[in-house]
Amino acid sequence: MRSLQALRIPVLLALAVGIAPPAPGRATTYDDLLSLFQDWRSFQKPKLAGGVPDYTPAAMAAQRRALAGYRKRLAAIDSAGWPVPQKVDYQVVRSEMNGLDFDHRVLQPWARNPAFYVTVVADESDQPAREGPFAYGTVELFRWRFPLRETQADELAARLAPIPALLRQARGNLTGNARDLWRLGIHAQEQQRNVLAQLRDQAAPHPALAAAVARAQEATDELVRWLKAQAASKEGPSGVGIENYDWYLANVQLLPYTWAGELTLAQRELARATAALALEEHRNRGLPPQAPVASAEEHQRRFSDGVTEYMAFLAQRDVLTIQPDMDAALRARVGQYTETRPLEFFTEVDYRDPVLMRTHGYHWFDLARMQRQPHPSPIRRGALLYNIFYSRTEGLATAMEELMMQAGLCDTRPRSRELVYILLAQRAARAIGDLRMHANQWSIEQAARFASSNTPRGWLRLDGQTVWFEQHLYLQQPGYGTSYVLGKLEVDQLIAARQRALGGDFTLRRFMDELDAAGLVPISLVRWELTGEGDRVPGVGFAQPRNNR
Repeated sequence: MRSLQALRIPVLLALAVGIAPPAPGRATTYDDLLSLFQDWRSFQKPKLAGGVPDYTPAAMAAQRRALAGYRKRLAAIDSAGWPVPQKVDYQVVRSEMNGLDFDHRVLQPWARNPAFYVTVVADESDQPAREGPFAYGTVELFRWRFPLRETQADELAARLAPIPALLRQARGNLTGNARDLWRLGIHAQEQQRNVLAQLRDQAAPHPALAAAVARAQEATDELVRWLKAQAASKEGPSGVGIENYDWYLANVQLLPYTWAGELTLAQRELARATAALALEEHRNRGLPPQAPVASAEEHQRRFSDGVTEYMAFLAQRDVLTIQPDMDAALRARVGQYTETRPLEFFTEVDYRDPVLMRTHGYHWFDLARMQRQPHPSPIRRGALLYNIFYSRTEGLATAMEELMMQAGLCDTRPRSRELVYILLAQRAARAIGDLRMHANQWSIEQAARFASSNTPRGWLRLDGQTVWFEQHLYLQQPGYGTSYVLGKLEVDQLIAARQRALGGDFTLRRFMDELDAAGLVPISLVRWELTGEGDRVPGVGFAQPRNNR
């Protein structure tokens, strides 16, 4: 029998070089999965060298080699006899590991995508984690309240300190040849430079912080100049290709679709939304048009009233269980009035009916719930990696727009039904752009033009910011642009499945509460947990179609 010390030595050596310690045998308990999850999350983060995340080729090669050990440990865990919620957690961990594998094999954002190194952001995301692939150590300025106390200023300065070294490192790491990612990445870095310029004024009363901001701004300027000098030599494709896209959908997003299937569904939704809009406009042709909000006073009044009306609607129609923090979660994100014209796409919609877009604000309910009532599973308690939550978060938020319309939200404002179909058409058009870009059939310019020209009323302007921001995000993060439409369709299927199972016992409130309780995991896993049927989870009960392109 080997001594305890003898058993410890290989484990310590493995940890020292970043390799997962070997499992002593076939693990069978849920606690084994929880232990692996903790180790995995620590391993997944990049190594820090002097406080700077290390994305150098040597560091990434070492991480890729070590990943195999963690996947082997997961494969050694036998979850066959577990209850469905624990099996769901197993699939979440599998999905995350596949996400890192995909990053190393295909996406390689640290080598192909200059926007990966944007680490200072001003605005709050409505998702559990920042959208897209980004370097470790994001500084989220919205979490800071200015003017700062001296201790806060010192803390922020410390958070900004690694940026110059990270951006110098980026010039050695960025060896890719992805034309569109490179060009749009320059713009993303220029935006970071603008954010830092604004922060520099706020940092002026604190010399140490002001110096840290100046160094970060100078380093960003240097990177922008270098990126522009390299840009002419970048001529390669930016998409991942259809075969890789199919693998990603099945193994990372755990969605029962292929690239070809998603394209068919997105085209169908675009046609349905466009046709439905034409019929709504015909029915409403005698009604006056909806005028957008035109002053700060009107904005404050109508948006406040909009939250009040929507919360009352949810309660009166018994849509879901109302929690005390929901009203505040919506009110905190109604924004400020802008005099800038023409408006960006979502503002065009929002300013015409401040009630309607509160439906998509389900995101803020999700985030409030994560704080108020963390999921009992440690694996689902925080944000999942690689944006694998988006088929649930974006899918449900998009579904709520049409679901609430059908539940009566627009009955007193029939022209707002038109807005619902305009929103859906825009989501479907940009999803097609996502798919065509990743198939390397379209450039980002072609995707943007298609989305703009297929969004009704000319509201998604090519000279605006929204269309370019969205298509750039979707080019960086495969499947994000399609998640709104495909996630919505999965929610529809889940409602139908629960109605069939429950019959007369089905209520919308019961469904919504069940869905919320499952947490922010891929929508196919939510369905598995609510129905007990894993037939729509690739790798569990779903055979991915082949040769269907």
